[in-house]
Amino acid sequence: MLKSFPCIRSTLGVALLAGASFAAQAQSSSLTVISFGGATKAAQDAAYFKPFEQSGAGKVIAGEYNGELSKVKAMVDIGQVTWDVVEVESPELLRGCEEGLFERIDPALLGDGAGYMQGTVSECGVASYVWSMVLAYNADKLASVPSSWADFWDTERFPGKRGLRKGAKYTLEAALLADGVKREDLYKVLETPDGVARAFRKLDQIKPHIQWWEAGAQPPQWLVAGDVVMSAAYNGRIAAAQKEGSKLAIVWNGNLYDPDHWAIVRGSPNKALAERFITFASQADTQQSFSSQIPYGPVHKGALAALPAATQAQLPTAPANLADAQLVSAEFWVNHGEELEERFNAWAAR
Repeated sequence: MLKSFPCIRSTLGVALLAGASFAAQAQSSSLTVISFGGATKAAQDAAYFKPFEQSGAGKVIAGEYNGELSKVKAMVDIGQVTWDVVEVESPELLRGCEEGLFERIDPALLGDGAGYMQGTVSECGVASYVWSMVLAYNADKLASVPSSWADFWDTERFPGKRGLRKGAKYTLEAALLADGVKREDLYKVLETPDGVARAFRKLDQIKPHIQWWEAGAQPPQWLVAGDVVMSAAYNGRIAAAQKEGSKLAIVWNGNLYDPDHWAIVRGSPNKALAERFITFASQADTQQSFSSQIPYGPVHKGALAALPAATQAQLPTAPANLADAQLVSAEFWVNHGEELEERFNAWAAR
C-alpha cells in the first residue's frame, strides 16, 4: 500500500521519525535509580536526586530493592532493562561484574583518581559511601570502657549479654580479631581450614552470652534498653541513636568497613545519563551534602576535608577511624560466603 502512495509514505516516515525522536528524548531525560531505601535513600534524595534534577540534567525516578541481583539478571537476560543505576554492596558488584550484569565504567569520567579513596573506583562501579560494622556499647551500663574486640569477649571484666549479627560475615572477622589476629592477616587466616576452626572456637567461648540480631535497628534498641551491654552494630544506626540523646558510644578500633557502590545495569537505554549521574554524585560538594545528613563516609577526599570536625568524627572514612579499620574482602565472601554461612547456621543451631 505504501509503495503506491509515496506522499503518504513520506508523511508517515516523518511522523515516525519525529515520534522516535520524541521517545528517545523523553527516555534520555529520565533516569531510574534503585537504592536500598530508608534513611540512606532520604539522604540520597536530598544530596543527589533532587540537585541532579535541578541542574537540568534529567528527572530521577527513585526506587528501592533489597540488594538481590536476581531482578537485574532477569532484565539483562531478556534484554528489557528498566533500571539504569543500582546501588550494590561490594560482593554483588564483584559478582555482577563477572556475570556481565553491569556496564564498564571509564574512570576518566571522574577526573583525577587521586581525589578518591583507594579502591573505590573499579571496573564496573564507583563507591558512593562507606559504612562500618563497629563495636558499640552503652556507657551508662558499663563501669569501664571497652577498647577492642578482645574486650567484647571478656565476660569477666564486662559481664552481660553481647549482640552479634546472626551470620558468618563480620562475625568471624570479629572473632579472629578478638583472638589476636592482626588486621592485615585477617583474610589470610580465614582462607585456611585452621583459621575458620579458630574463629568458631573463639565464638564458642561467648556463645552463651550472645543475643543474635538480624535487623540493623536491633543493636541500638537493645543497648538503650540494657538487654545487651555491647554489640556489633552499623555505625549509622548508633549515630542516629546518639542524635536522639542516648549514651551509646562507638569503639572504632577493629571496625570492619565496606563501601556501597553505584553501578549501571548492562543494556541501560540511558547509559550516558547514568554516567552523568554517577559523576555528579561523586563530586566533593554532593558527597559533603550526603555525609552531612547521614553518618556514612564520603569517598571523595575533598568532601571529608570540608566537613566540620564533629561530623568527621562519626564517619568511617575519617583518618582516625580508618587507622585501626579493616576493609571487608568482597572477593573472600564471594568465594567462600555460601559454605561459611551454611557452617555458621549449623553451629548457631546447636
